[in-house]
Amino acid sequence: MPNRWNIAIAGVVMQIALGAVYAWSVFRIPLTKLFGWSIPQVTLAFTIAIFVLGFAAFAGGLWMRRAGPRPVAMAAGTLYGLGVFLASQTNGHLWWLYLSYGVMAGTGLGLGYIVPVATLVKWFPDRRGMITGIAVAGFGAGALITAPVATTLIGRVGAPQTFAVLGTFYFIAVTSAGWFMQDPPRDYRPSKVTLAVSRRTPADQEFTLPEAIRSWQWYGLWAVLFLNTTAGIAIISQAAPMAQEIAGADAAQGAALVGIIAIANGSGRFFWAWLSDAIGRRTVFLLMFPIQAVVFLLLPSIHAFGTFTMLCCVILLCYGGGFGTMPAFAADYFGAEHVGSIYGLMLTAWGCAGVLGPTLIAVLRQTTGGYGQALSAIGGLMLVSTVIPALVTPPSTKAVSAVAPLGVSS
Repeated sequence: MPNRWNIAIAGVVMQIALGAVYAWSVFRIPLTKLFGWSIPQVTLAFTIAIFVLGFAAFAGGLWMRRAGPRPVAMAAGTLYGLGVFLASQTNGHLWWLYLSYGVMAGTGLGLGYIVPVATLVKWFPDRRGMITGIAVAGFGAGALITAPVATTLIGRVGAPQTFAVLGTFYFIAVTSAGWFMQDPPRDYRPSKVTLAVSRRTPADQEFTLPEAIRSWQWYGLWAVLFLNTTAGIAIISQAAPMAQEIAGADAAQGAALVGIIAIANGSGRFFWAWLSDAIGRRTVFLLMFPIQAVVFLLLPSIHAFGTFTMLCCVILLCYGGGFGTMPAFAADYFGAEHVGSIYGLMLTAWGCAGVLGPTLIAVLRQTTGGYGQALSAIGGLMLVSTVIPALVTPPSTKAVSAVAPLGVSS
């Protein structure tokens, strides 16, 4: 039997390569200058990729149920790497950029993202929060490596050729790591002692996908993920140019910000997921939403780059925390057996948020000439969102155990 920690390491490597998509904002200014495209037009490529990601993750979860994680991972690396590579052939044609980077690479992203998440939650039933945090921390940190590398390459060979170089690397990294992905044996148990004391959905309470989506709790979790993602992905899509306009940063500082918030994104995925094992998944979201509301309302008035960076990091800590916590949240409520399809479908919230967040901030920036109105609107949305996790209690279908107090309900 393979060592589960080796599979975890491979999962993190795979997610780092996939998470490079979060460095998209470093391409925004070079592409607008090179081809004369508007801010919303360039941002739409990233928006399409994230939207497609959400639905491809669901397809990947279903495929994994039939074929296992490895074939899905191989397909993910091929589509993602090829899609980014083909973006180098855009030659001023927006439709080609949308088709290659948006649709093809986005499909690879979705197929690949669900593989480590759904696989590792089965290998680590005793540490769900921690391992899902580790599994997706790499995705959040992917831009840390890619942003400075892409910025350097763009300066030397231009944006199109940078896509070719990065696409080749992504293909090699994802397919190589994906080869290690496999499910544990059906009777696998890491430790009877740890399982005995852990708070988990009993084995006879495993929900299938149809059973899960018949419960209102599935839609409640979808809404929580959608709202939390909308906030953070709006910042990710415009981080570099926003730092230049609001905080007076130069291009190098803007690229550095992308890398710094990538650290926050990755750290938040682990920190909040780890914390959720102790205080409960719902309590984590009850903390993150109001924190983000305050920060978004403050951002337009912050003109010091250091302070601006710190506040963006707070938002990305919470953004990453949503992805780190939600897989365990879904497994707690619906069981781990079908989490690939159940959480995979839930990731359509990511796709929808990838449309709303970047589009909202790009359109308002284009029409108002600044980011103030968009940031204030998102801040208000976060404040209203706080009520939702307070209402999402465990499902009672199939005689799931009684609802625990708020702090330990999950």
